[in-house]
Amino acid sequence: MFEGQPKGLWALALANTGERFGYYTMLAVFLLYLQANFGFAPGLASGIYSTFLMLVYFLPVIGGIAADRFGFGKMVTTGIFIMFIGYLLLSIPMGGDYMAIIAMGLALILVSLGTGLFKGNLQVMVGRLYDAPQYADKRDSGFSLFYMAINIGAMFAPTAAIKIMEWAQASLGASEADSYHYAFAVACVSLIVSIAIYYLTSGTYKHVLATEDKAAKGEGKTVAAAPELSKEETKERIVCLCLVFAVVIFFWMAFHQNGNTLTLFARDYTETQSFGLQSMAFDVTNLVACIFIVYGLFGLFQNKSAQGKGISAALIVAAAAYLGWQYTNITPEGIEVKAPIFQQFNPCYVVALTPVSVALFGWLGRIGKEPSSPRKIGLGMLVAAAAFCLMLLGSMGLLNPIDQANAIAAGADPARVSANLLIETYLVLTFAELLLSPIGISFVSKVAPPKYAGLMMGLWFAATAIGNQLVMVPGLLWGANVSLPIIWGVLAGICLLSALFIFSIIKKLEKVS
Repeated sequence: MFEGQPKGLWALALANTGERFGYYTMLAVFLLYLQANFGFAPGLASGIYSTFLMLVYFLPVIGGIAADRFGFGKMVTTGIFIMFIGYLLLSIPMGGDYMAIIAMGLALILVSLGTGLFKGNLQVMVGRLYDAPQYADKRDSGFSLFYMAINIGAMFAPTAAIKIMEWAQASLGASEADSYHYAFAVACVSLIVSIAIYYLTSGTYKHVLATEDKAAKGEGKTVAAAPELSKEETKERIVCLCLVFAVVIFFWMAFHQNGNTLTLFARDYTETQSFGLQSMAFDVTNLVACIFIVYGLFGLFQNKSAQGKGISAALIVAAAAYLGWQYTNITPEGIEVKAPIFQQFNPCYVVALTPVSVALFGWLGRIGKEPSSPRKIGLGMLVAAAAFCLMLLGSMGLLNPIDQANAIAAGADPARVSANLLIETYLVLTFAELLLSPIGISFVSKVAPPKYAGLMMGLWFAATAIGNQLVMVPGLLWGANVSLPIIWGVLAGICLLSALFIFSIIKKLEKVS
């Protein structure tokens, strides 16, 4: 799985890991911060949250156009510095008045712009590592591994946000509203780590930037010695990519409910205490131990040497022993479950399941049964629909959102559901994400006409941006006191219709892939 990949993959992945850790630490608590610090209603908070996500994913269009003109490396570096200024401004406590709102808005614009310059262009650089013939057949698996690596940063982010806020309140006497800013400051530190990794490992991907510089000076061609496409071929590829982008809109509308309605559901509808074996799932170190077991099992089957198998077996035993020790320390009173912690499950699942996904599709490829990239995207939409069908069934009989909130505020004890509902939902959504997100990015990097590579990757993120703006729609339904089964049913229906659309044009998409 890890063999035969270009060295530059790990360098760029680690640089992105540092940036993503800070971003998701901030994002894990951002919606709750808007309500706690400014007193915004759920609908308004959801609107701000979705608009921010929209900008984060729309501005790579600008970043892609700029990179096609000035170079991907320059835009990546510029993006990191702009993001740093934005996070620094966001980390300063300013209260909840009008000026604080303006400062927050400016910070969000800077973070969005910096991300737009950094995110898409870094992934174009990853794609160009696979333009070399010896790596061409590893593009899909490479992007899956890249996606796994950056999720390592996201995996620890919710726990980091909660622990830092608790420390600020307990040790520094910060109010709950002010403690959010300490979580935001983590992003500043993570960006310093990210830029350090990017420059210290530049030797592994310098050939990409070197060829880019030569092309800009008219001294050579781009990395790929790709044949020139006709106008008809270029048009066909762009049309096919735009059709995929249309589907991507609705996936991200559904998926990014993890920071919106799913977080509100975790806060208002999920049991606030966890006991026994279930409580272990909320300690990220236990999840890491489970991941070690998964990787150890892969090592047992894939390593050919006795030494390699021995190391894998030792890793499994050590991780299992740690989990056993943790189990013996479970207390009868259980643990408190806070809403942001649920966001750790998705990246943990990504890290754990990526080798499973790569191995499965690798085996299917060897026997000639691997689905094409467009088919994987369609299957991803079907799986996403299944996730919200699960939420629909689990929400039957619960109060409407506003009624639930009013009951809680009045001191009543309305019905809540087990945390297992959200844990299972995030698992199903992760299967969908692994089928769509890294595969979709790989598809774009492969199909995009070379001279429009930056623009096409930017448009991928623009589609994501539109989807993120639409994230607010379920939030508005939530604020309008629409019943939960209807909210989840709308999301499931949208995902199902998107899947049907992809499969209706599958032959057209497979022609260019």
